Parts: sequence; C-alpha cells; structure tokens
Amino acid sequence: MKATTKERLAPWLAVVALLVIWEGTVRLLDVPPFLFPGAWDTFQAMITFAGPIGMHSWQTLWTTLVGFALGVVVGLALGFIVGSSRFMYRACYPLLVGFNAIPKVAFVPILVVWFGIGSVPAILTAFLICFFPIVVNVATGLATLEPEMEDVLRVLGAKRLDVLLKVGLPRSLPYFFASLKVAITLAFVGTVVSETVASNQGIGYLMMSAGSQMRMPLVFAGLIVISAMAMVMYELFALLEKRMTRWAHRGQDR
Repeated sequence: MKATTKERLAPWLAVVALLVIWEGTVRLLDVPPFLFPGAWDTFQAMITFAGPIGMHSWQTLWTTLVGFALGVVVGLALGFIVGSSRFMYRACYPLLVGFNAIPKVAFVPILVVWFGIGSVPAILTAFLICFFPIVVNVATGLATLEPEMEDVLRVLGAKRLDVLLKVGLPRSLPYFFASLKVAITLAFVGTVVSETVASNQGIGYLMMSAGSQMRMPLVFAGLIVISAMAMVMYELFALLEKRMTRWAHRGQDR
C-alpha cells in the first residue's frame, strides 16, 4: 500500500501548523522574547548566530555519533551474550534494568573527575544512555527464537552457536534496527545533558551560556537544531531498516 501525496506532506503540514500556532500564541498573549520567544525571533537568532550554532552543532553531532557507535558495539555484544542462553538472560537482565534506571546525569560529575571537562564525558554519557535499548532488543530477538525451529536445526546437525549466528541474529535484525532509531535520539539527549554540565563546546554549552544571558531566542534555536539533527539521524536509520529488513515487512510500504 503506497503512501498518498497527502500522507507524504503530512509531517511538513504538521510543522507549519505548529509554527503558526507557536507564533500566533506568542503574539496574541504578547509574551516578551526573553521569556518565551516566538518562531520568528527564534529563526532570526538562527540566522544571526549561524556561525556559532554551526560550530557547536558539529561538536555535538560527532560527539553523539562516537558515543552511539560505542553503544552499538557494546549493545550488540551484550545483547548476544544475554540472549544466547536462558541462564544469562535471567542473570543479567535485572542488572541491566537496574543500571538503566539510574539517571545518567548522575554519572556526569564522576566522568568529569575521571576524564576532566571536555568531549570524553559527553561521549561516555551518550554511550551510557543509548546502549540499553540495543541490548534489550537484540537479546529479545535471540531469546524468542522458536523452540521448534531450533529443535529442527539441532536434528539436522546444527550446533547452538550455528543456530544463533545463522538464524537467531538474522531474525533479530528488525529488533536491532528498531532499537537503533530509539538509541540515536537518546544519544543526543546524553550528549546535550553532559555538555550543559561539563563542557565548553557543543549545543548544550551554547544553550546554557545563552540562557544565563537571557538570550532565549538563541536557546530555542539550539533546541530546534538538536531536534533537526535527531530527526535526520532517525530517518537515516529508518531508511536503513527498510532496506535491510524488507523481508520482515512484506506487504507494507514504510
């Protein structure tokens, strides 16, 4: 079922409607820009401070991607280990849930003590916040392998490792790519949180600095830039998911 023109334009129409409502509300209520800037004031700030925004955006982007890459590597490895046996699943899953429940901002002061102020705490915060969805989804994909299929493969002479590598991992691909879309957005959250606390570069630092000077249009410009980067990366992984797991979505146009 192919998407109609209206469906393809729906996201853009929603953005335009949101901008109109945002600007109209601010003008109607006569809200001062230093409290809540309108869409036009925010757009002007993006033009005026295009240079600093571009520089700090690049810092945030590459920091996030490095942390995300670490999350993918560790998440895949842990997911494979946790999902490979019922014992490991029962042993490790509660620990992972408990670790994920800890607010990641609590790790930032520790990382600053260990590594100092800069990019390293931001990279590690992005990693800490994004690897959990990957672990859970990969482990779930492996742990939910049908027992009947495994029994048939065992009868045919396949070993446990063969079943996991040749059947379990391919079967887990839809889970894995779904987790990537969630993890990349969380990685941006981790990076920006760390930059507001322990960095002198990045969008988080720019927003914190602008907020202390009551430059709220610049703060909102930073928020929009972060959202835009996260949406672009999300769509990139959605496209990759569509190409790599087309077999799992037969009959659907995604």
